[in-house]
Amino acid sequence: MSIKVMIVDDSAVMREVMQQMLQGYADIEVIGAAMDPLLALQKMERAWPDVILLDVEMPRMDGITFLRQIMSTRPTPVVICSTLTEKGADITLQALAAGAVEVICKPTSGLRDFLQASVQELVGAIRTAARARARPSAPMPAPEFKRSADALLSLPGNALLNQRTTERIVVMGTSTGGTQALEHVLCQLPLNAPGIAIVQHMPEKFTRSFAQRLDSLCAIEVREAQDGDRILPGRALIAPGGRHLLVRRSGAQYLVEVRDGPLVSRHRPSVDVLFRSAAVHAGRNALGVIMTGMGDDGARGLKEMHEAGARTCAQDEDSCVVFGMPKEAIRLGGVDQVVSLERIAQVVTEWR
Repeated sequence: MSIKVMIVDDSAVMREVMQQMLQGYADIEVIGAAMDPLLALQKMERAWPDVILLDVEMPRMDGITFLRQIMSTRPTPVVICSTLTEKGADITLQALAAGAVEVICKPTSGLRDFLQASVQELVGAIRTAARARARPSAPMPAPEFKRSADALLSLPGNALLNQRTTERIVVMGTSTGGTQALEHVLCQLPLNAPGIAIVQHMPEKFTRSFAQRLDSLCAIEVREAQDGDRILPGRALIAPGGRHLLVRRSGAQYLVEVRDGPLVSRHRPSVDVLFRSAAVHAGRNALGVIMTGMGDDGARGLKEMHEAGARTCAQDEDSCVVFGMPKEAIRLGGVDQVVSLERIAQVVTEWR
């Protein structure tokens, strides 16, 4: 069965090129396109889509208002198509908080060439969205080669640097649905919560705005990580989009390293890289938490943490938008406990 898609964008070029690109995929059917949400609603009354491709800034009704209306009346997976600007990042983060499951970045010019070069990203986002909350869709084909965390950091034999210190850290990894899940967890944490390093799969230019949004909502400090930042109680550091985040140990203290490098488990930043570094440099002094997300990034890294003596936790299926990453981590045997989203903040707070 094909994935039925509705395109809502005020750019005629955007609508035309998206439809042309998606025609070549047997598992995707564009059932309509509209220049604004009001026209889209009229068409959707006749045929409801499985996935909505949604622009944010449009005439008559903006994308966020439309998204909130859809989520309150008939929840449907939404992929946001947003421009690569700081303003666009702020608005898109509001859309993610309102329930969108994926983000596709588009430039302010050269849309046709950009979209033609990014068709696989667009198709992947549609397939991911269609599978959110157990919606059926055709599986996304995996590339022939997928790098592991070995590309950035090797696991030493038995010489893990996991001697106990007074410092305790938490490393968290998430993807699809993670923006809402992280907001829910971090907003519950007290000022004396353990220091946290986070990888959320998110495009470049969005992570700084995401961190600033969370910082304005949470009691703890939340900021985009910079190379050399210390992991301190009451602080959460979020990996910059497009760069890997690693944990390092300096004496009895922990800090982060922000590093360029190849895609690992198809991502940069990669949860596997963060978790591998925690296994090597923190061991039993770390808590690893894997949350909602498509795919398996972080599953192997969490098992490595488990084998290094760390405590490990996975979000349960019922509270995940997509039970992909936690499911794979559980399958590999690297999870000590499976808890609901409601309980993750408690698990983090008690890790001292």
